[in-house]
This record gives sequence, C-alpha cells and structure tokens, in this order.
Amino acid sequence: MLQGTLANTLHKHKIIMMTEQKTHFGFKTVEESEKAKKVAEVFHSVANKYDLMNDVMSAGLHRSWKRFAVSVSGVRPGDKVLDIAGGSGDLSKLFAKQVGAESQVILTDINASMLGVGRDRLIDAGLSVQALQCDAEKLPFPDQYFDCAIVAFGLRNMTHKDRALAEMQRVLKVGGRLLVLEFSKVWQPLSKVYDAYSFKLLPLMGKLLAKDAESYQYLAESIRMHPDQETLKRMMIEAGLSKVDYYNLSAGVVALHKGYKT
Repeated sequence: MLQGTLANTLHKHKIIMMTEQKTHFGFKTVEESEKAKKVAEVFHSVANKYDLMNDVMSAGLHRSWKRFAVSVSGVRPGDKVLDIAGGSGDLSKLFAKQVGAESQVILTDINASMLGVGRDRLIDAGLSVQALQCDAEKLPFPDQYFDCAIVAFGLRNMTHKDRALAEMQRVLKVGGRLLVLEFSKVWQPLSKVYDAYSFKLLPLMGKLLAKDAESYQYLAESIRMHPDQETLKRMMIEAGLSKVDYYNLSAGVVALHKGYKT
C-alpha cells in the first residue's frame, strides 16, 4: 500500500515538474511547449517579407556575413552540406554554387512558410537542393553523414539549444565542421546606439514594411536572450565539438562560430 502511494506521489510530482518547465520567448517567460508555437507564428507572419526586412535591417550586410561563412566553411566539390533553419535559402544557394551539382546540399527549416519561400527561390535559380521540413532538435539524418552543417540566425529561436547543437554534431562526419552564424554581443561602446536601433527603429520598420511590429519586437528581444560569444563557444564544446573559435563581424553585432567533429 505504501509503495503504491509513493509511486502515485512520484508520478504526480513528475507530471507537475513537466508542466512547470519554462523557457523564454523574447523577454517573456512561457511554457516550453508554447514557445515553438509562438516562434512559428512569428515566421509564418514575416516569411514573405523576410528577405526585404533583412536587407533593410542590416543595410545589406547579412549577405556579406553569409558569404564570409561560406568562405571559411572549408567546403569542397563533392561535400554534403546541411543548412539548418535555412529559411529563404540564401546560404543553400551559396553552398550549392560552391560545392557543385554533383554534391548534396539540403535545406531544412521547421517552419513551412519559410521553407516554401526558400524552396521556390532555389527552384527559380535552377539549383538542385533538397528542401525538408524538420526540427533541428531531432534531425532525420544518419550519424556522420555531412561534411559541413550551418545554422544561421536560427539557433536563438530553438527551445533546447544544447540538444540542437548535439544533433548537429551527431550528423557530422569526423573532420566535419559546424558553423553557427548568429547575432551576438555587440562591442560595448556601441551598445546604447544598438539598443536604440533594436527597440525603437526595428519594430517601426517591421510595422511599416512587414505590417508586423510585434514580430520584430520579439526578434530584437531574442537577440538579447541569446548566449554571448564565449557562452556559445562553451556550449559547442559541451556538444562534442573541438577547436571551437569565433569571428566577430560588424563589431560583434554578429558572430560566426566554427567547430570541428573529431
């Protein structure tokens, strides 16, 4: 009788613990299960204006950041490349041109609206790139399959970043590279100007150009909640990557992390 009572108590406690798991959605605290839905709503809303907003928000610099990521990736003709949370397909397009038609580039995103935009753009460009909707925390690929994996401006939206990084490490071949291109901690003298831009101008641009100020308010907040350069470096090492280092781009507005599977 006592064992049965104890078992019921532990079971109820486990259920309570599961329901109480929280995470952040921008500056808000939400249930973990709720975050994925909210992030999906953001990107369903902005998908059709995503590239336009990227060009306006970064004054076109995002294209230079992506080209730099490809240049330091070390990919060669014949390599297999995984573009995680690749959205509108910018990086898949660059990688496909870099590795050639006989190679394999796979574009993935958890958001159907974003993936649809990327798939259509790649088809229009005449590029043979597979597009697959999947969760970065549960990648549907075998161990040691890819020579290079990249996630650009997507990691900060993932609920369990540690799980996603571990999955990325898992699907890499020995010697494979993981690149993480993401907004990061800006150079301190610029922080006040950057804050004013992020929390005043960015939502305003979202309202005027994408008819959605709230989603761009979230994007500004999510950048502040993302791990800084050194923290993300440690997370990548904990995920099993080695020789992890990073490049600060545009005074730390963006950082490109690179690690190897050994």
